[in-house]
Amino acid sequence: MTNRISSDSRLLFDLPEGPDFLIETAARKTGLWPVAGTDEAGRGPLAGPVVAAAVILDPENIPSGLHDSKQLGAARRETLFDAILATAAVSVASSSARRIDDTDIRKASLDAMRRAVAGLEIAPQLVLADGRDVPPGLSCEGRALVKGDARSLSIAAASIVAKVMRDRMMARADTAFPGYDFTRHAGYATVVHRTAISTLGPCRLHRMTFRPLRQD
Repeated sequence: MTNRISSDSRLLFDLPEGPDFLIETAARKTGLWPVAGTDEAGRGPLAGPVVAAAVILDPENIPSGLHDSKQLGAARRETLFDAILATAAVSVASSSARRIDDTDIRKASLDAMRRAVAGLEIAPQLVLADGRDVPPGLSCEGRALVKGDARSLSIAAASIVAKVMRDRMMARADTAFPGYDFTRHAGYATVVHRTAISTLGPCRLHRMTFRPLRQD
């Protein structure tokens, strides 16, 4: 039997296995440098802040193994977090549960990303933002990249920093608000978390506009 592989199928093998630095390199050739990547962690949980990070990588010293934080285990994220902080310009900002409730999760996320970029010690000339939206209020050009954490090393680095920072914040919250087991689930709507809410009621870290907490 003759096996046939279409040309479209062969193209699948040419796709990168992870994020790369091609977008940043192309921008540099046009004079848009430095380039920052920004991403957030924590849009979906019932409790805690949404945390954003902005990262400007050194093209001569990019840590090996950067990838979308969701594709990495906790120990690997921690190792890469340290490597990113040692080699790159990094800034972190967050929006609290109250701010999320006062606006909405999209606006709160984008504002955290804007503030993370503004906090960088080096002013970028281009910001690559994960998702469909460019954070409003940037002082430079911005581009939104859907699945950007799987396409851009700068965004992947930001996703790792944001995830590690948020996990650490939720671990500290576990001490301040015992009984919810925030270290275990980081505020996501697990059975353990929902059971704790039913038993203890919500605390001030909970997002009261999120179901099932929202009272219509």
